[in-house]
Amino acid sequence: MVRFCVVGVLAVGLSGCGSIVRGTSEQVAFVTDPPGATMVTTSRYACPATPCSLEVERTDEFDVTFAKPGFESQVVPVRTRVVGAGAAGMAGNILLGGIIGIGVDAATGAAMDHVPNPVVATLVPLRQPDRKPAVRRRRAPAAPAT
Repeated sequence: MVRFCVVGVLAVGLSGCGSIVRGTSEQVAFVTDPPGATMVTTSRYACPATPCSLEVERTDEFDVTFAKPGFESQVVPVRTRVVGAGAAGMAGNILLGGIIGIGVDAATGAAMDHVPNPVVATLVPLRQPDRKPAVRRRRAPAAPAT
């Protein structure tokens, strides 16, 4: 019985720690319309073609640049925010007296999620210059020499 109680207390205590429950990284998806664009971030992340998804550190904030030949490049900022599941982990730390857990979650970003996720960009085709048919002008006949 004592062993059951100890296991129960440990399970409840550890469930409040976002670092253990949520981890210090998350999957972020990158999608473009049309697909097939390259994706590069101001951090160390990149994909050769969209759609793709990457494991991203929860503390990382970055800008994503999508590029595809024939389309305008687009930049999308990706930031972090405390969200419901992260806030619940922090609340669990507070309720169970886990000052250390609060510090760990704050340092690792375990209470954070990336916004937006998925990161979506609609690429706009480059405008082609209007091509007008060339107008041929006739040269005026030369005036007779006098």
